[in-house]
Amino acid sequence: MSMHFTILGRVDTMARPLRLPLAAGEVRAGFPSPADDYIEVELDLIAHLIKHPSATFFLRAKGTSMEDDGIKDNALLIVDRSLNPQPGHIVIMSVDGELTCKKLSIMGSRPYLVASNPEFKPIPLSGHDCHNWGVVTHSISSLAPGFAI
Repeated sequence: MSMHFTILGRVDTMARPLRLPLAAGEVRAGFPSPADDYIEVELDLIAHLIKHPSATFFLRAKGTSMEDDGIKDNALLIVDRSLNPQPGHIVIMSVDGELTCKKLSIMGSRPYLVASNPEFKPIPLSGHDCHNWGVVTHSISSLAPGFAI
């Protein structure tokens, strides 16, 4: 299946919020704007990223099949089990007992799991023992060398 996982655990719903400073304004990927560099509010990343804490868990992705959808090797995935998977969602699914991360798609009239890396073939859901584990809501990757997530 080309992508393996390490299950890191569930969201700790009893943990105290960790509020971090959030700079006001937006960061520009083009020309910089020096007027926007002040802190306005605090942000709790857990509250911001996780809508259903009791149904959410973390996985570490291994592999390259979903890189074009922003899921790099070793990315931290936030997976919400309460969401009903729809075509276009990136899902974690057990296929014949093996977990995989792919985009749920409809080809013709049949559901498939499709990798974003064209080197991997689509996986038809028919003819396999498939169980939905959840919808990937976020992928977090380190951009700075030497920083692990």
